[in-house]
Amino acid sequence: MSGLRPRPQADDAVMTITGPQVKAARLLLGGSQEDLAGETGLSRAPIAHFETERSRPSALSVSPIQRTLEAAGIMFVEGEPGVTLKAKP
Repeated sequence: MSGLRPRPQADDAVMTITGPQVKAARLLLGGSQEDLAGETGLSRAPIAHFETERSRPSALSVSPIQRTLEAAGIMFVEGEPGVTLKAKP
């Protein structure tokens, strides 16, 4: 993960990401829900509920998740599984 704690801003997320995309991205990076929670400043439970589609967090919660994963090298794309690692220059 990136080690940066982004500030939540509701309008930052351009693409609507899904819980399963977050889970796939997190697993691609080899991180746990606890790791992602620590990087975003959120607790683990909302991340777990989002990943399993039990609930949809607010944009203020999704934004830092998306920014953190993108900063760590994830690119969200359309289709399945909806995530890929960015190519390194």
